[in-house]
Amino acid sequence: MLTDLPPPKENLATAWMRDLKIAMIFFTRVPVAYDGALGLPELKRAWRAVPLVGAVIGAVGAGVYAAAHRLGLGPTIAAVLAVMATTLLTGALHEDGLADFVDGGGGGRDRAGRLEIMRDSRIGTYGVLALGFTGALRIAALATIAAPYAVAVVLIAVHAVSRAAIPLAMTRMDPARGDGLAADAGKPAPTTLAIALGLAAVLALGLLGGVAGACVLLVACMAAMIVAAVARRLVGGYTGDVLGAVEQAAEVSILVALAGLSGAT
Repeated sequence: MLTDLPPPKENLATAWMRDLKIAMIFFTRVPVAYDGALGLPELKRAWRAVPLVGAVIGAVGAGVYAAAHRLGLGPTIAAVLAVMATTLLTGALHEDGLADFVDGGGGGRDRAGRLEIMRDSRIGTYGVLALGFTGALRIAALATIAAPYAVAVVLIAVHAVSRAAIPLAMTRMDPARGDGLAADAGKPAPTTLAIALGLAAVLALGLLGGVAGACVLLVACMAAMIVAAVARRLVGGYTGDVLGAVEQAAEVSILVALAGLSGAT
């Protein structure tokens, strides 16, 4: 249950561990032991930890890919298994948001109609197509990169950066509704956003190097801004579904860009 209780005073390590746990609870299906308050201040501040959660998700996908490679399954099957693993780990949270957002944008005649479609748990034709195309692009990109070590660093960096794109996009929009978790959670503070982007930049540049890391950051920002612009026009701002679409757009765009760089070298 969300509350407006103020956060307790904590030392730096304890505060970061709490934020990491909250981010894991909200963005993965990993069972996390947490007995503290889960209020609005905690949720807002936990945005700084989302790149670390993304890195964990990417590392799991990298492990699955490496295991499949060791079994001689080939890059395509290994890529399918890696994408399956990361999707299962998050409970398809962002994929569900993408499908709902695309369904609403494609099927609604006005803002109210689009928001109503996005609330519907059923998936439509536009959503199915979006998931099919983006899933195929992720698998094809990883299979193009192919080498297990390269895939590992790419997955960790991509999942970290694509999740940092979410709070970035939130700063460019207002909530589309007056209710719901997205509206209740509010926008991350500038310091929280700066930390999240800083962590994502460190991971991208450290794992991928200067040129590829900078490309990843640029592509993620562009993808987030494009989805934000479309969301403002279609529904007037962000919902949880819009934020899921931001993550998916950033993830797919980065993977395609890195596959292109891999093929060019």
